[in-house]
Amino acid sequence: MRISNVTLGSVIAGTLVLAACSEPPAEQPQAEEGSDAIECALGDGSTFGADCLVEREEVDGQTLLTIRHPDGGFRRFQQLDDGRGLVEVDGADQVSRALEDGTLLITIGADRYRFPAAVKTDTPPADTPAQADEGE
Repeated sequence: MRISNVTLGSVIAGTLVLAACSEPPAEQPQAEEGSDAIECALGDGSTFGADCLVEREEVDGQTLLTIRHPDGGFRRFQQLDDGRGLVEVDGADQVSRALEDGTLLITIGADRYRFPAAVKTDTPPADTPAQADEGE
């Protein structure tokens, strides 16, 4: 008799645990209206798709980007003015950056993001008066 009570108790406890696991996750706010879509590949072996949204905000003179994932997750970056692109704001993962054909590829952990990028150059175009004077 006692064995059946333990077994029934185990079944009830297991059912409660499974019921708790099957509840839908809490809603997480998604990107605000006007956010830009970018391509991202989230997790190992994933392929790129225009599934992530970028929110931009100015905080204390710094541009912060929040990248919203389709599953409700997100990452935050600071946009740098020195030409390096972006750095991770929170989290322990290191950011890897590469510029490929006008696209900034950011890799952090197993996630990858593609941002449109403009290359800054410090040299003026060849037809400017400053360079024309140098040759004379």
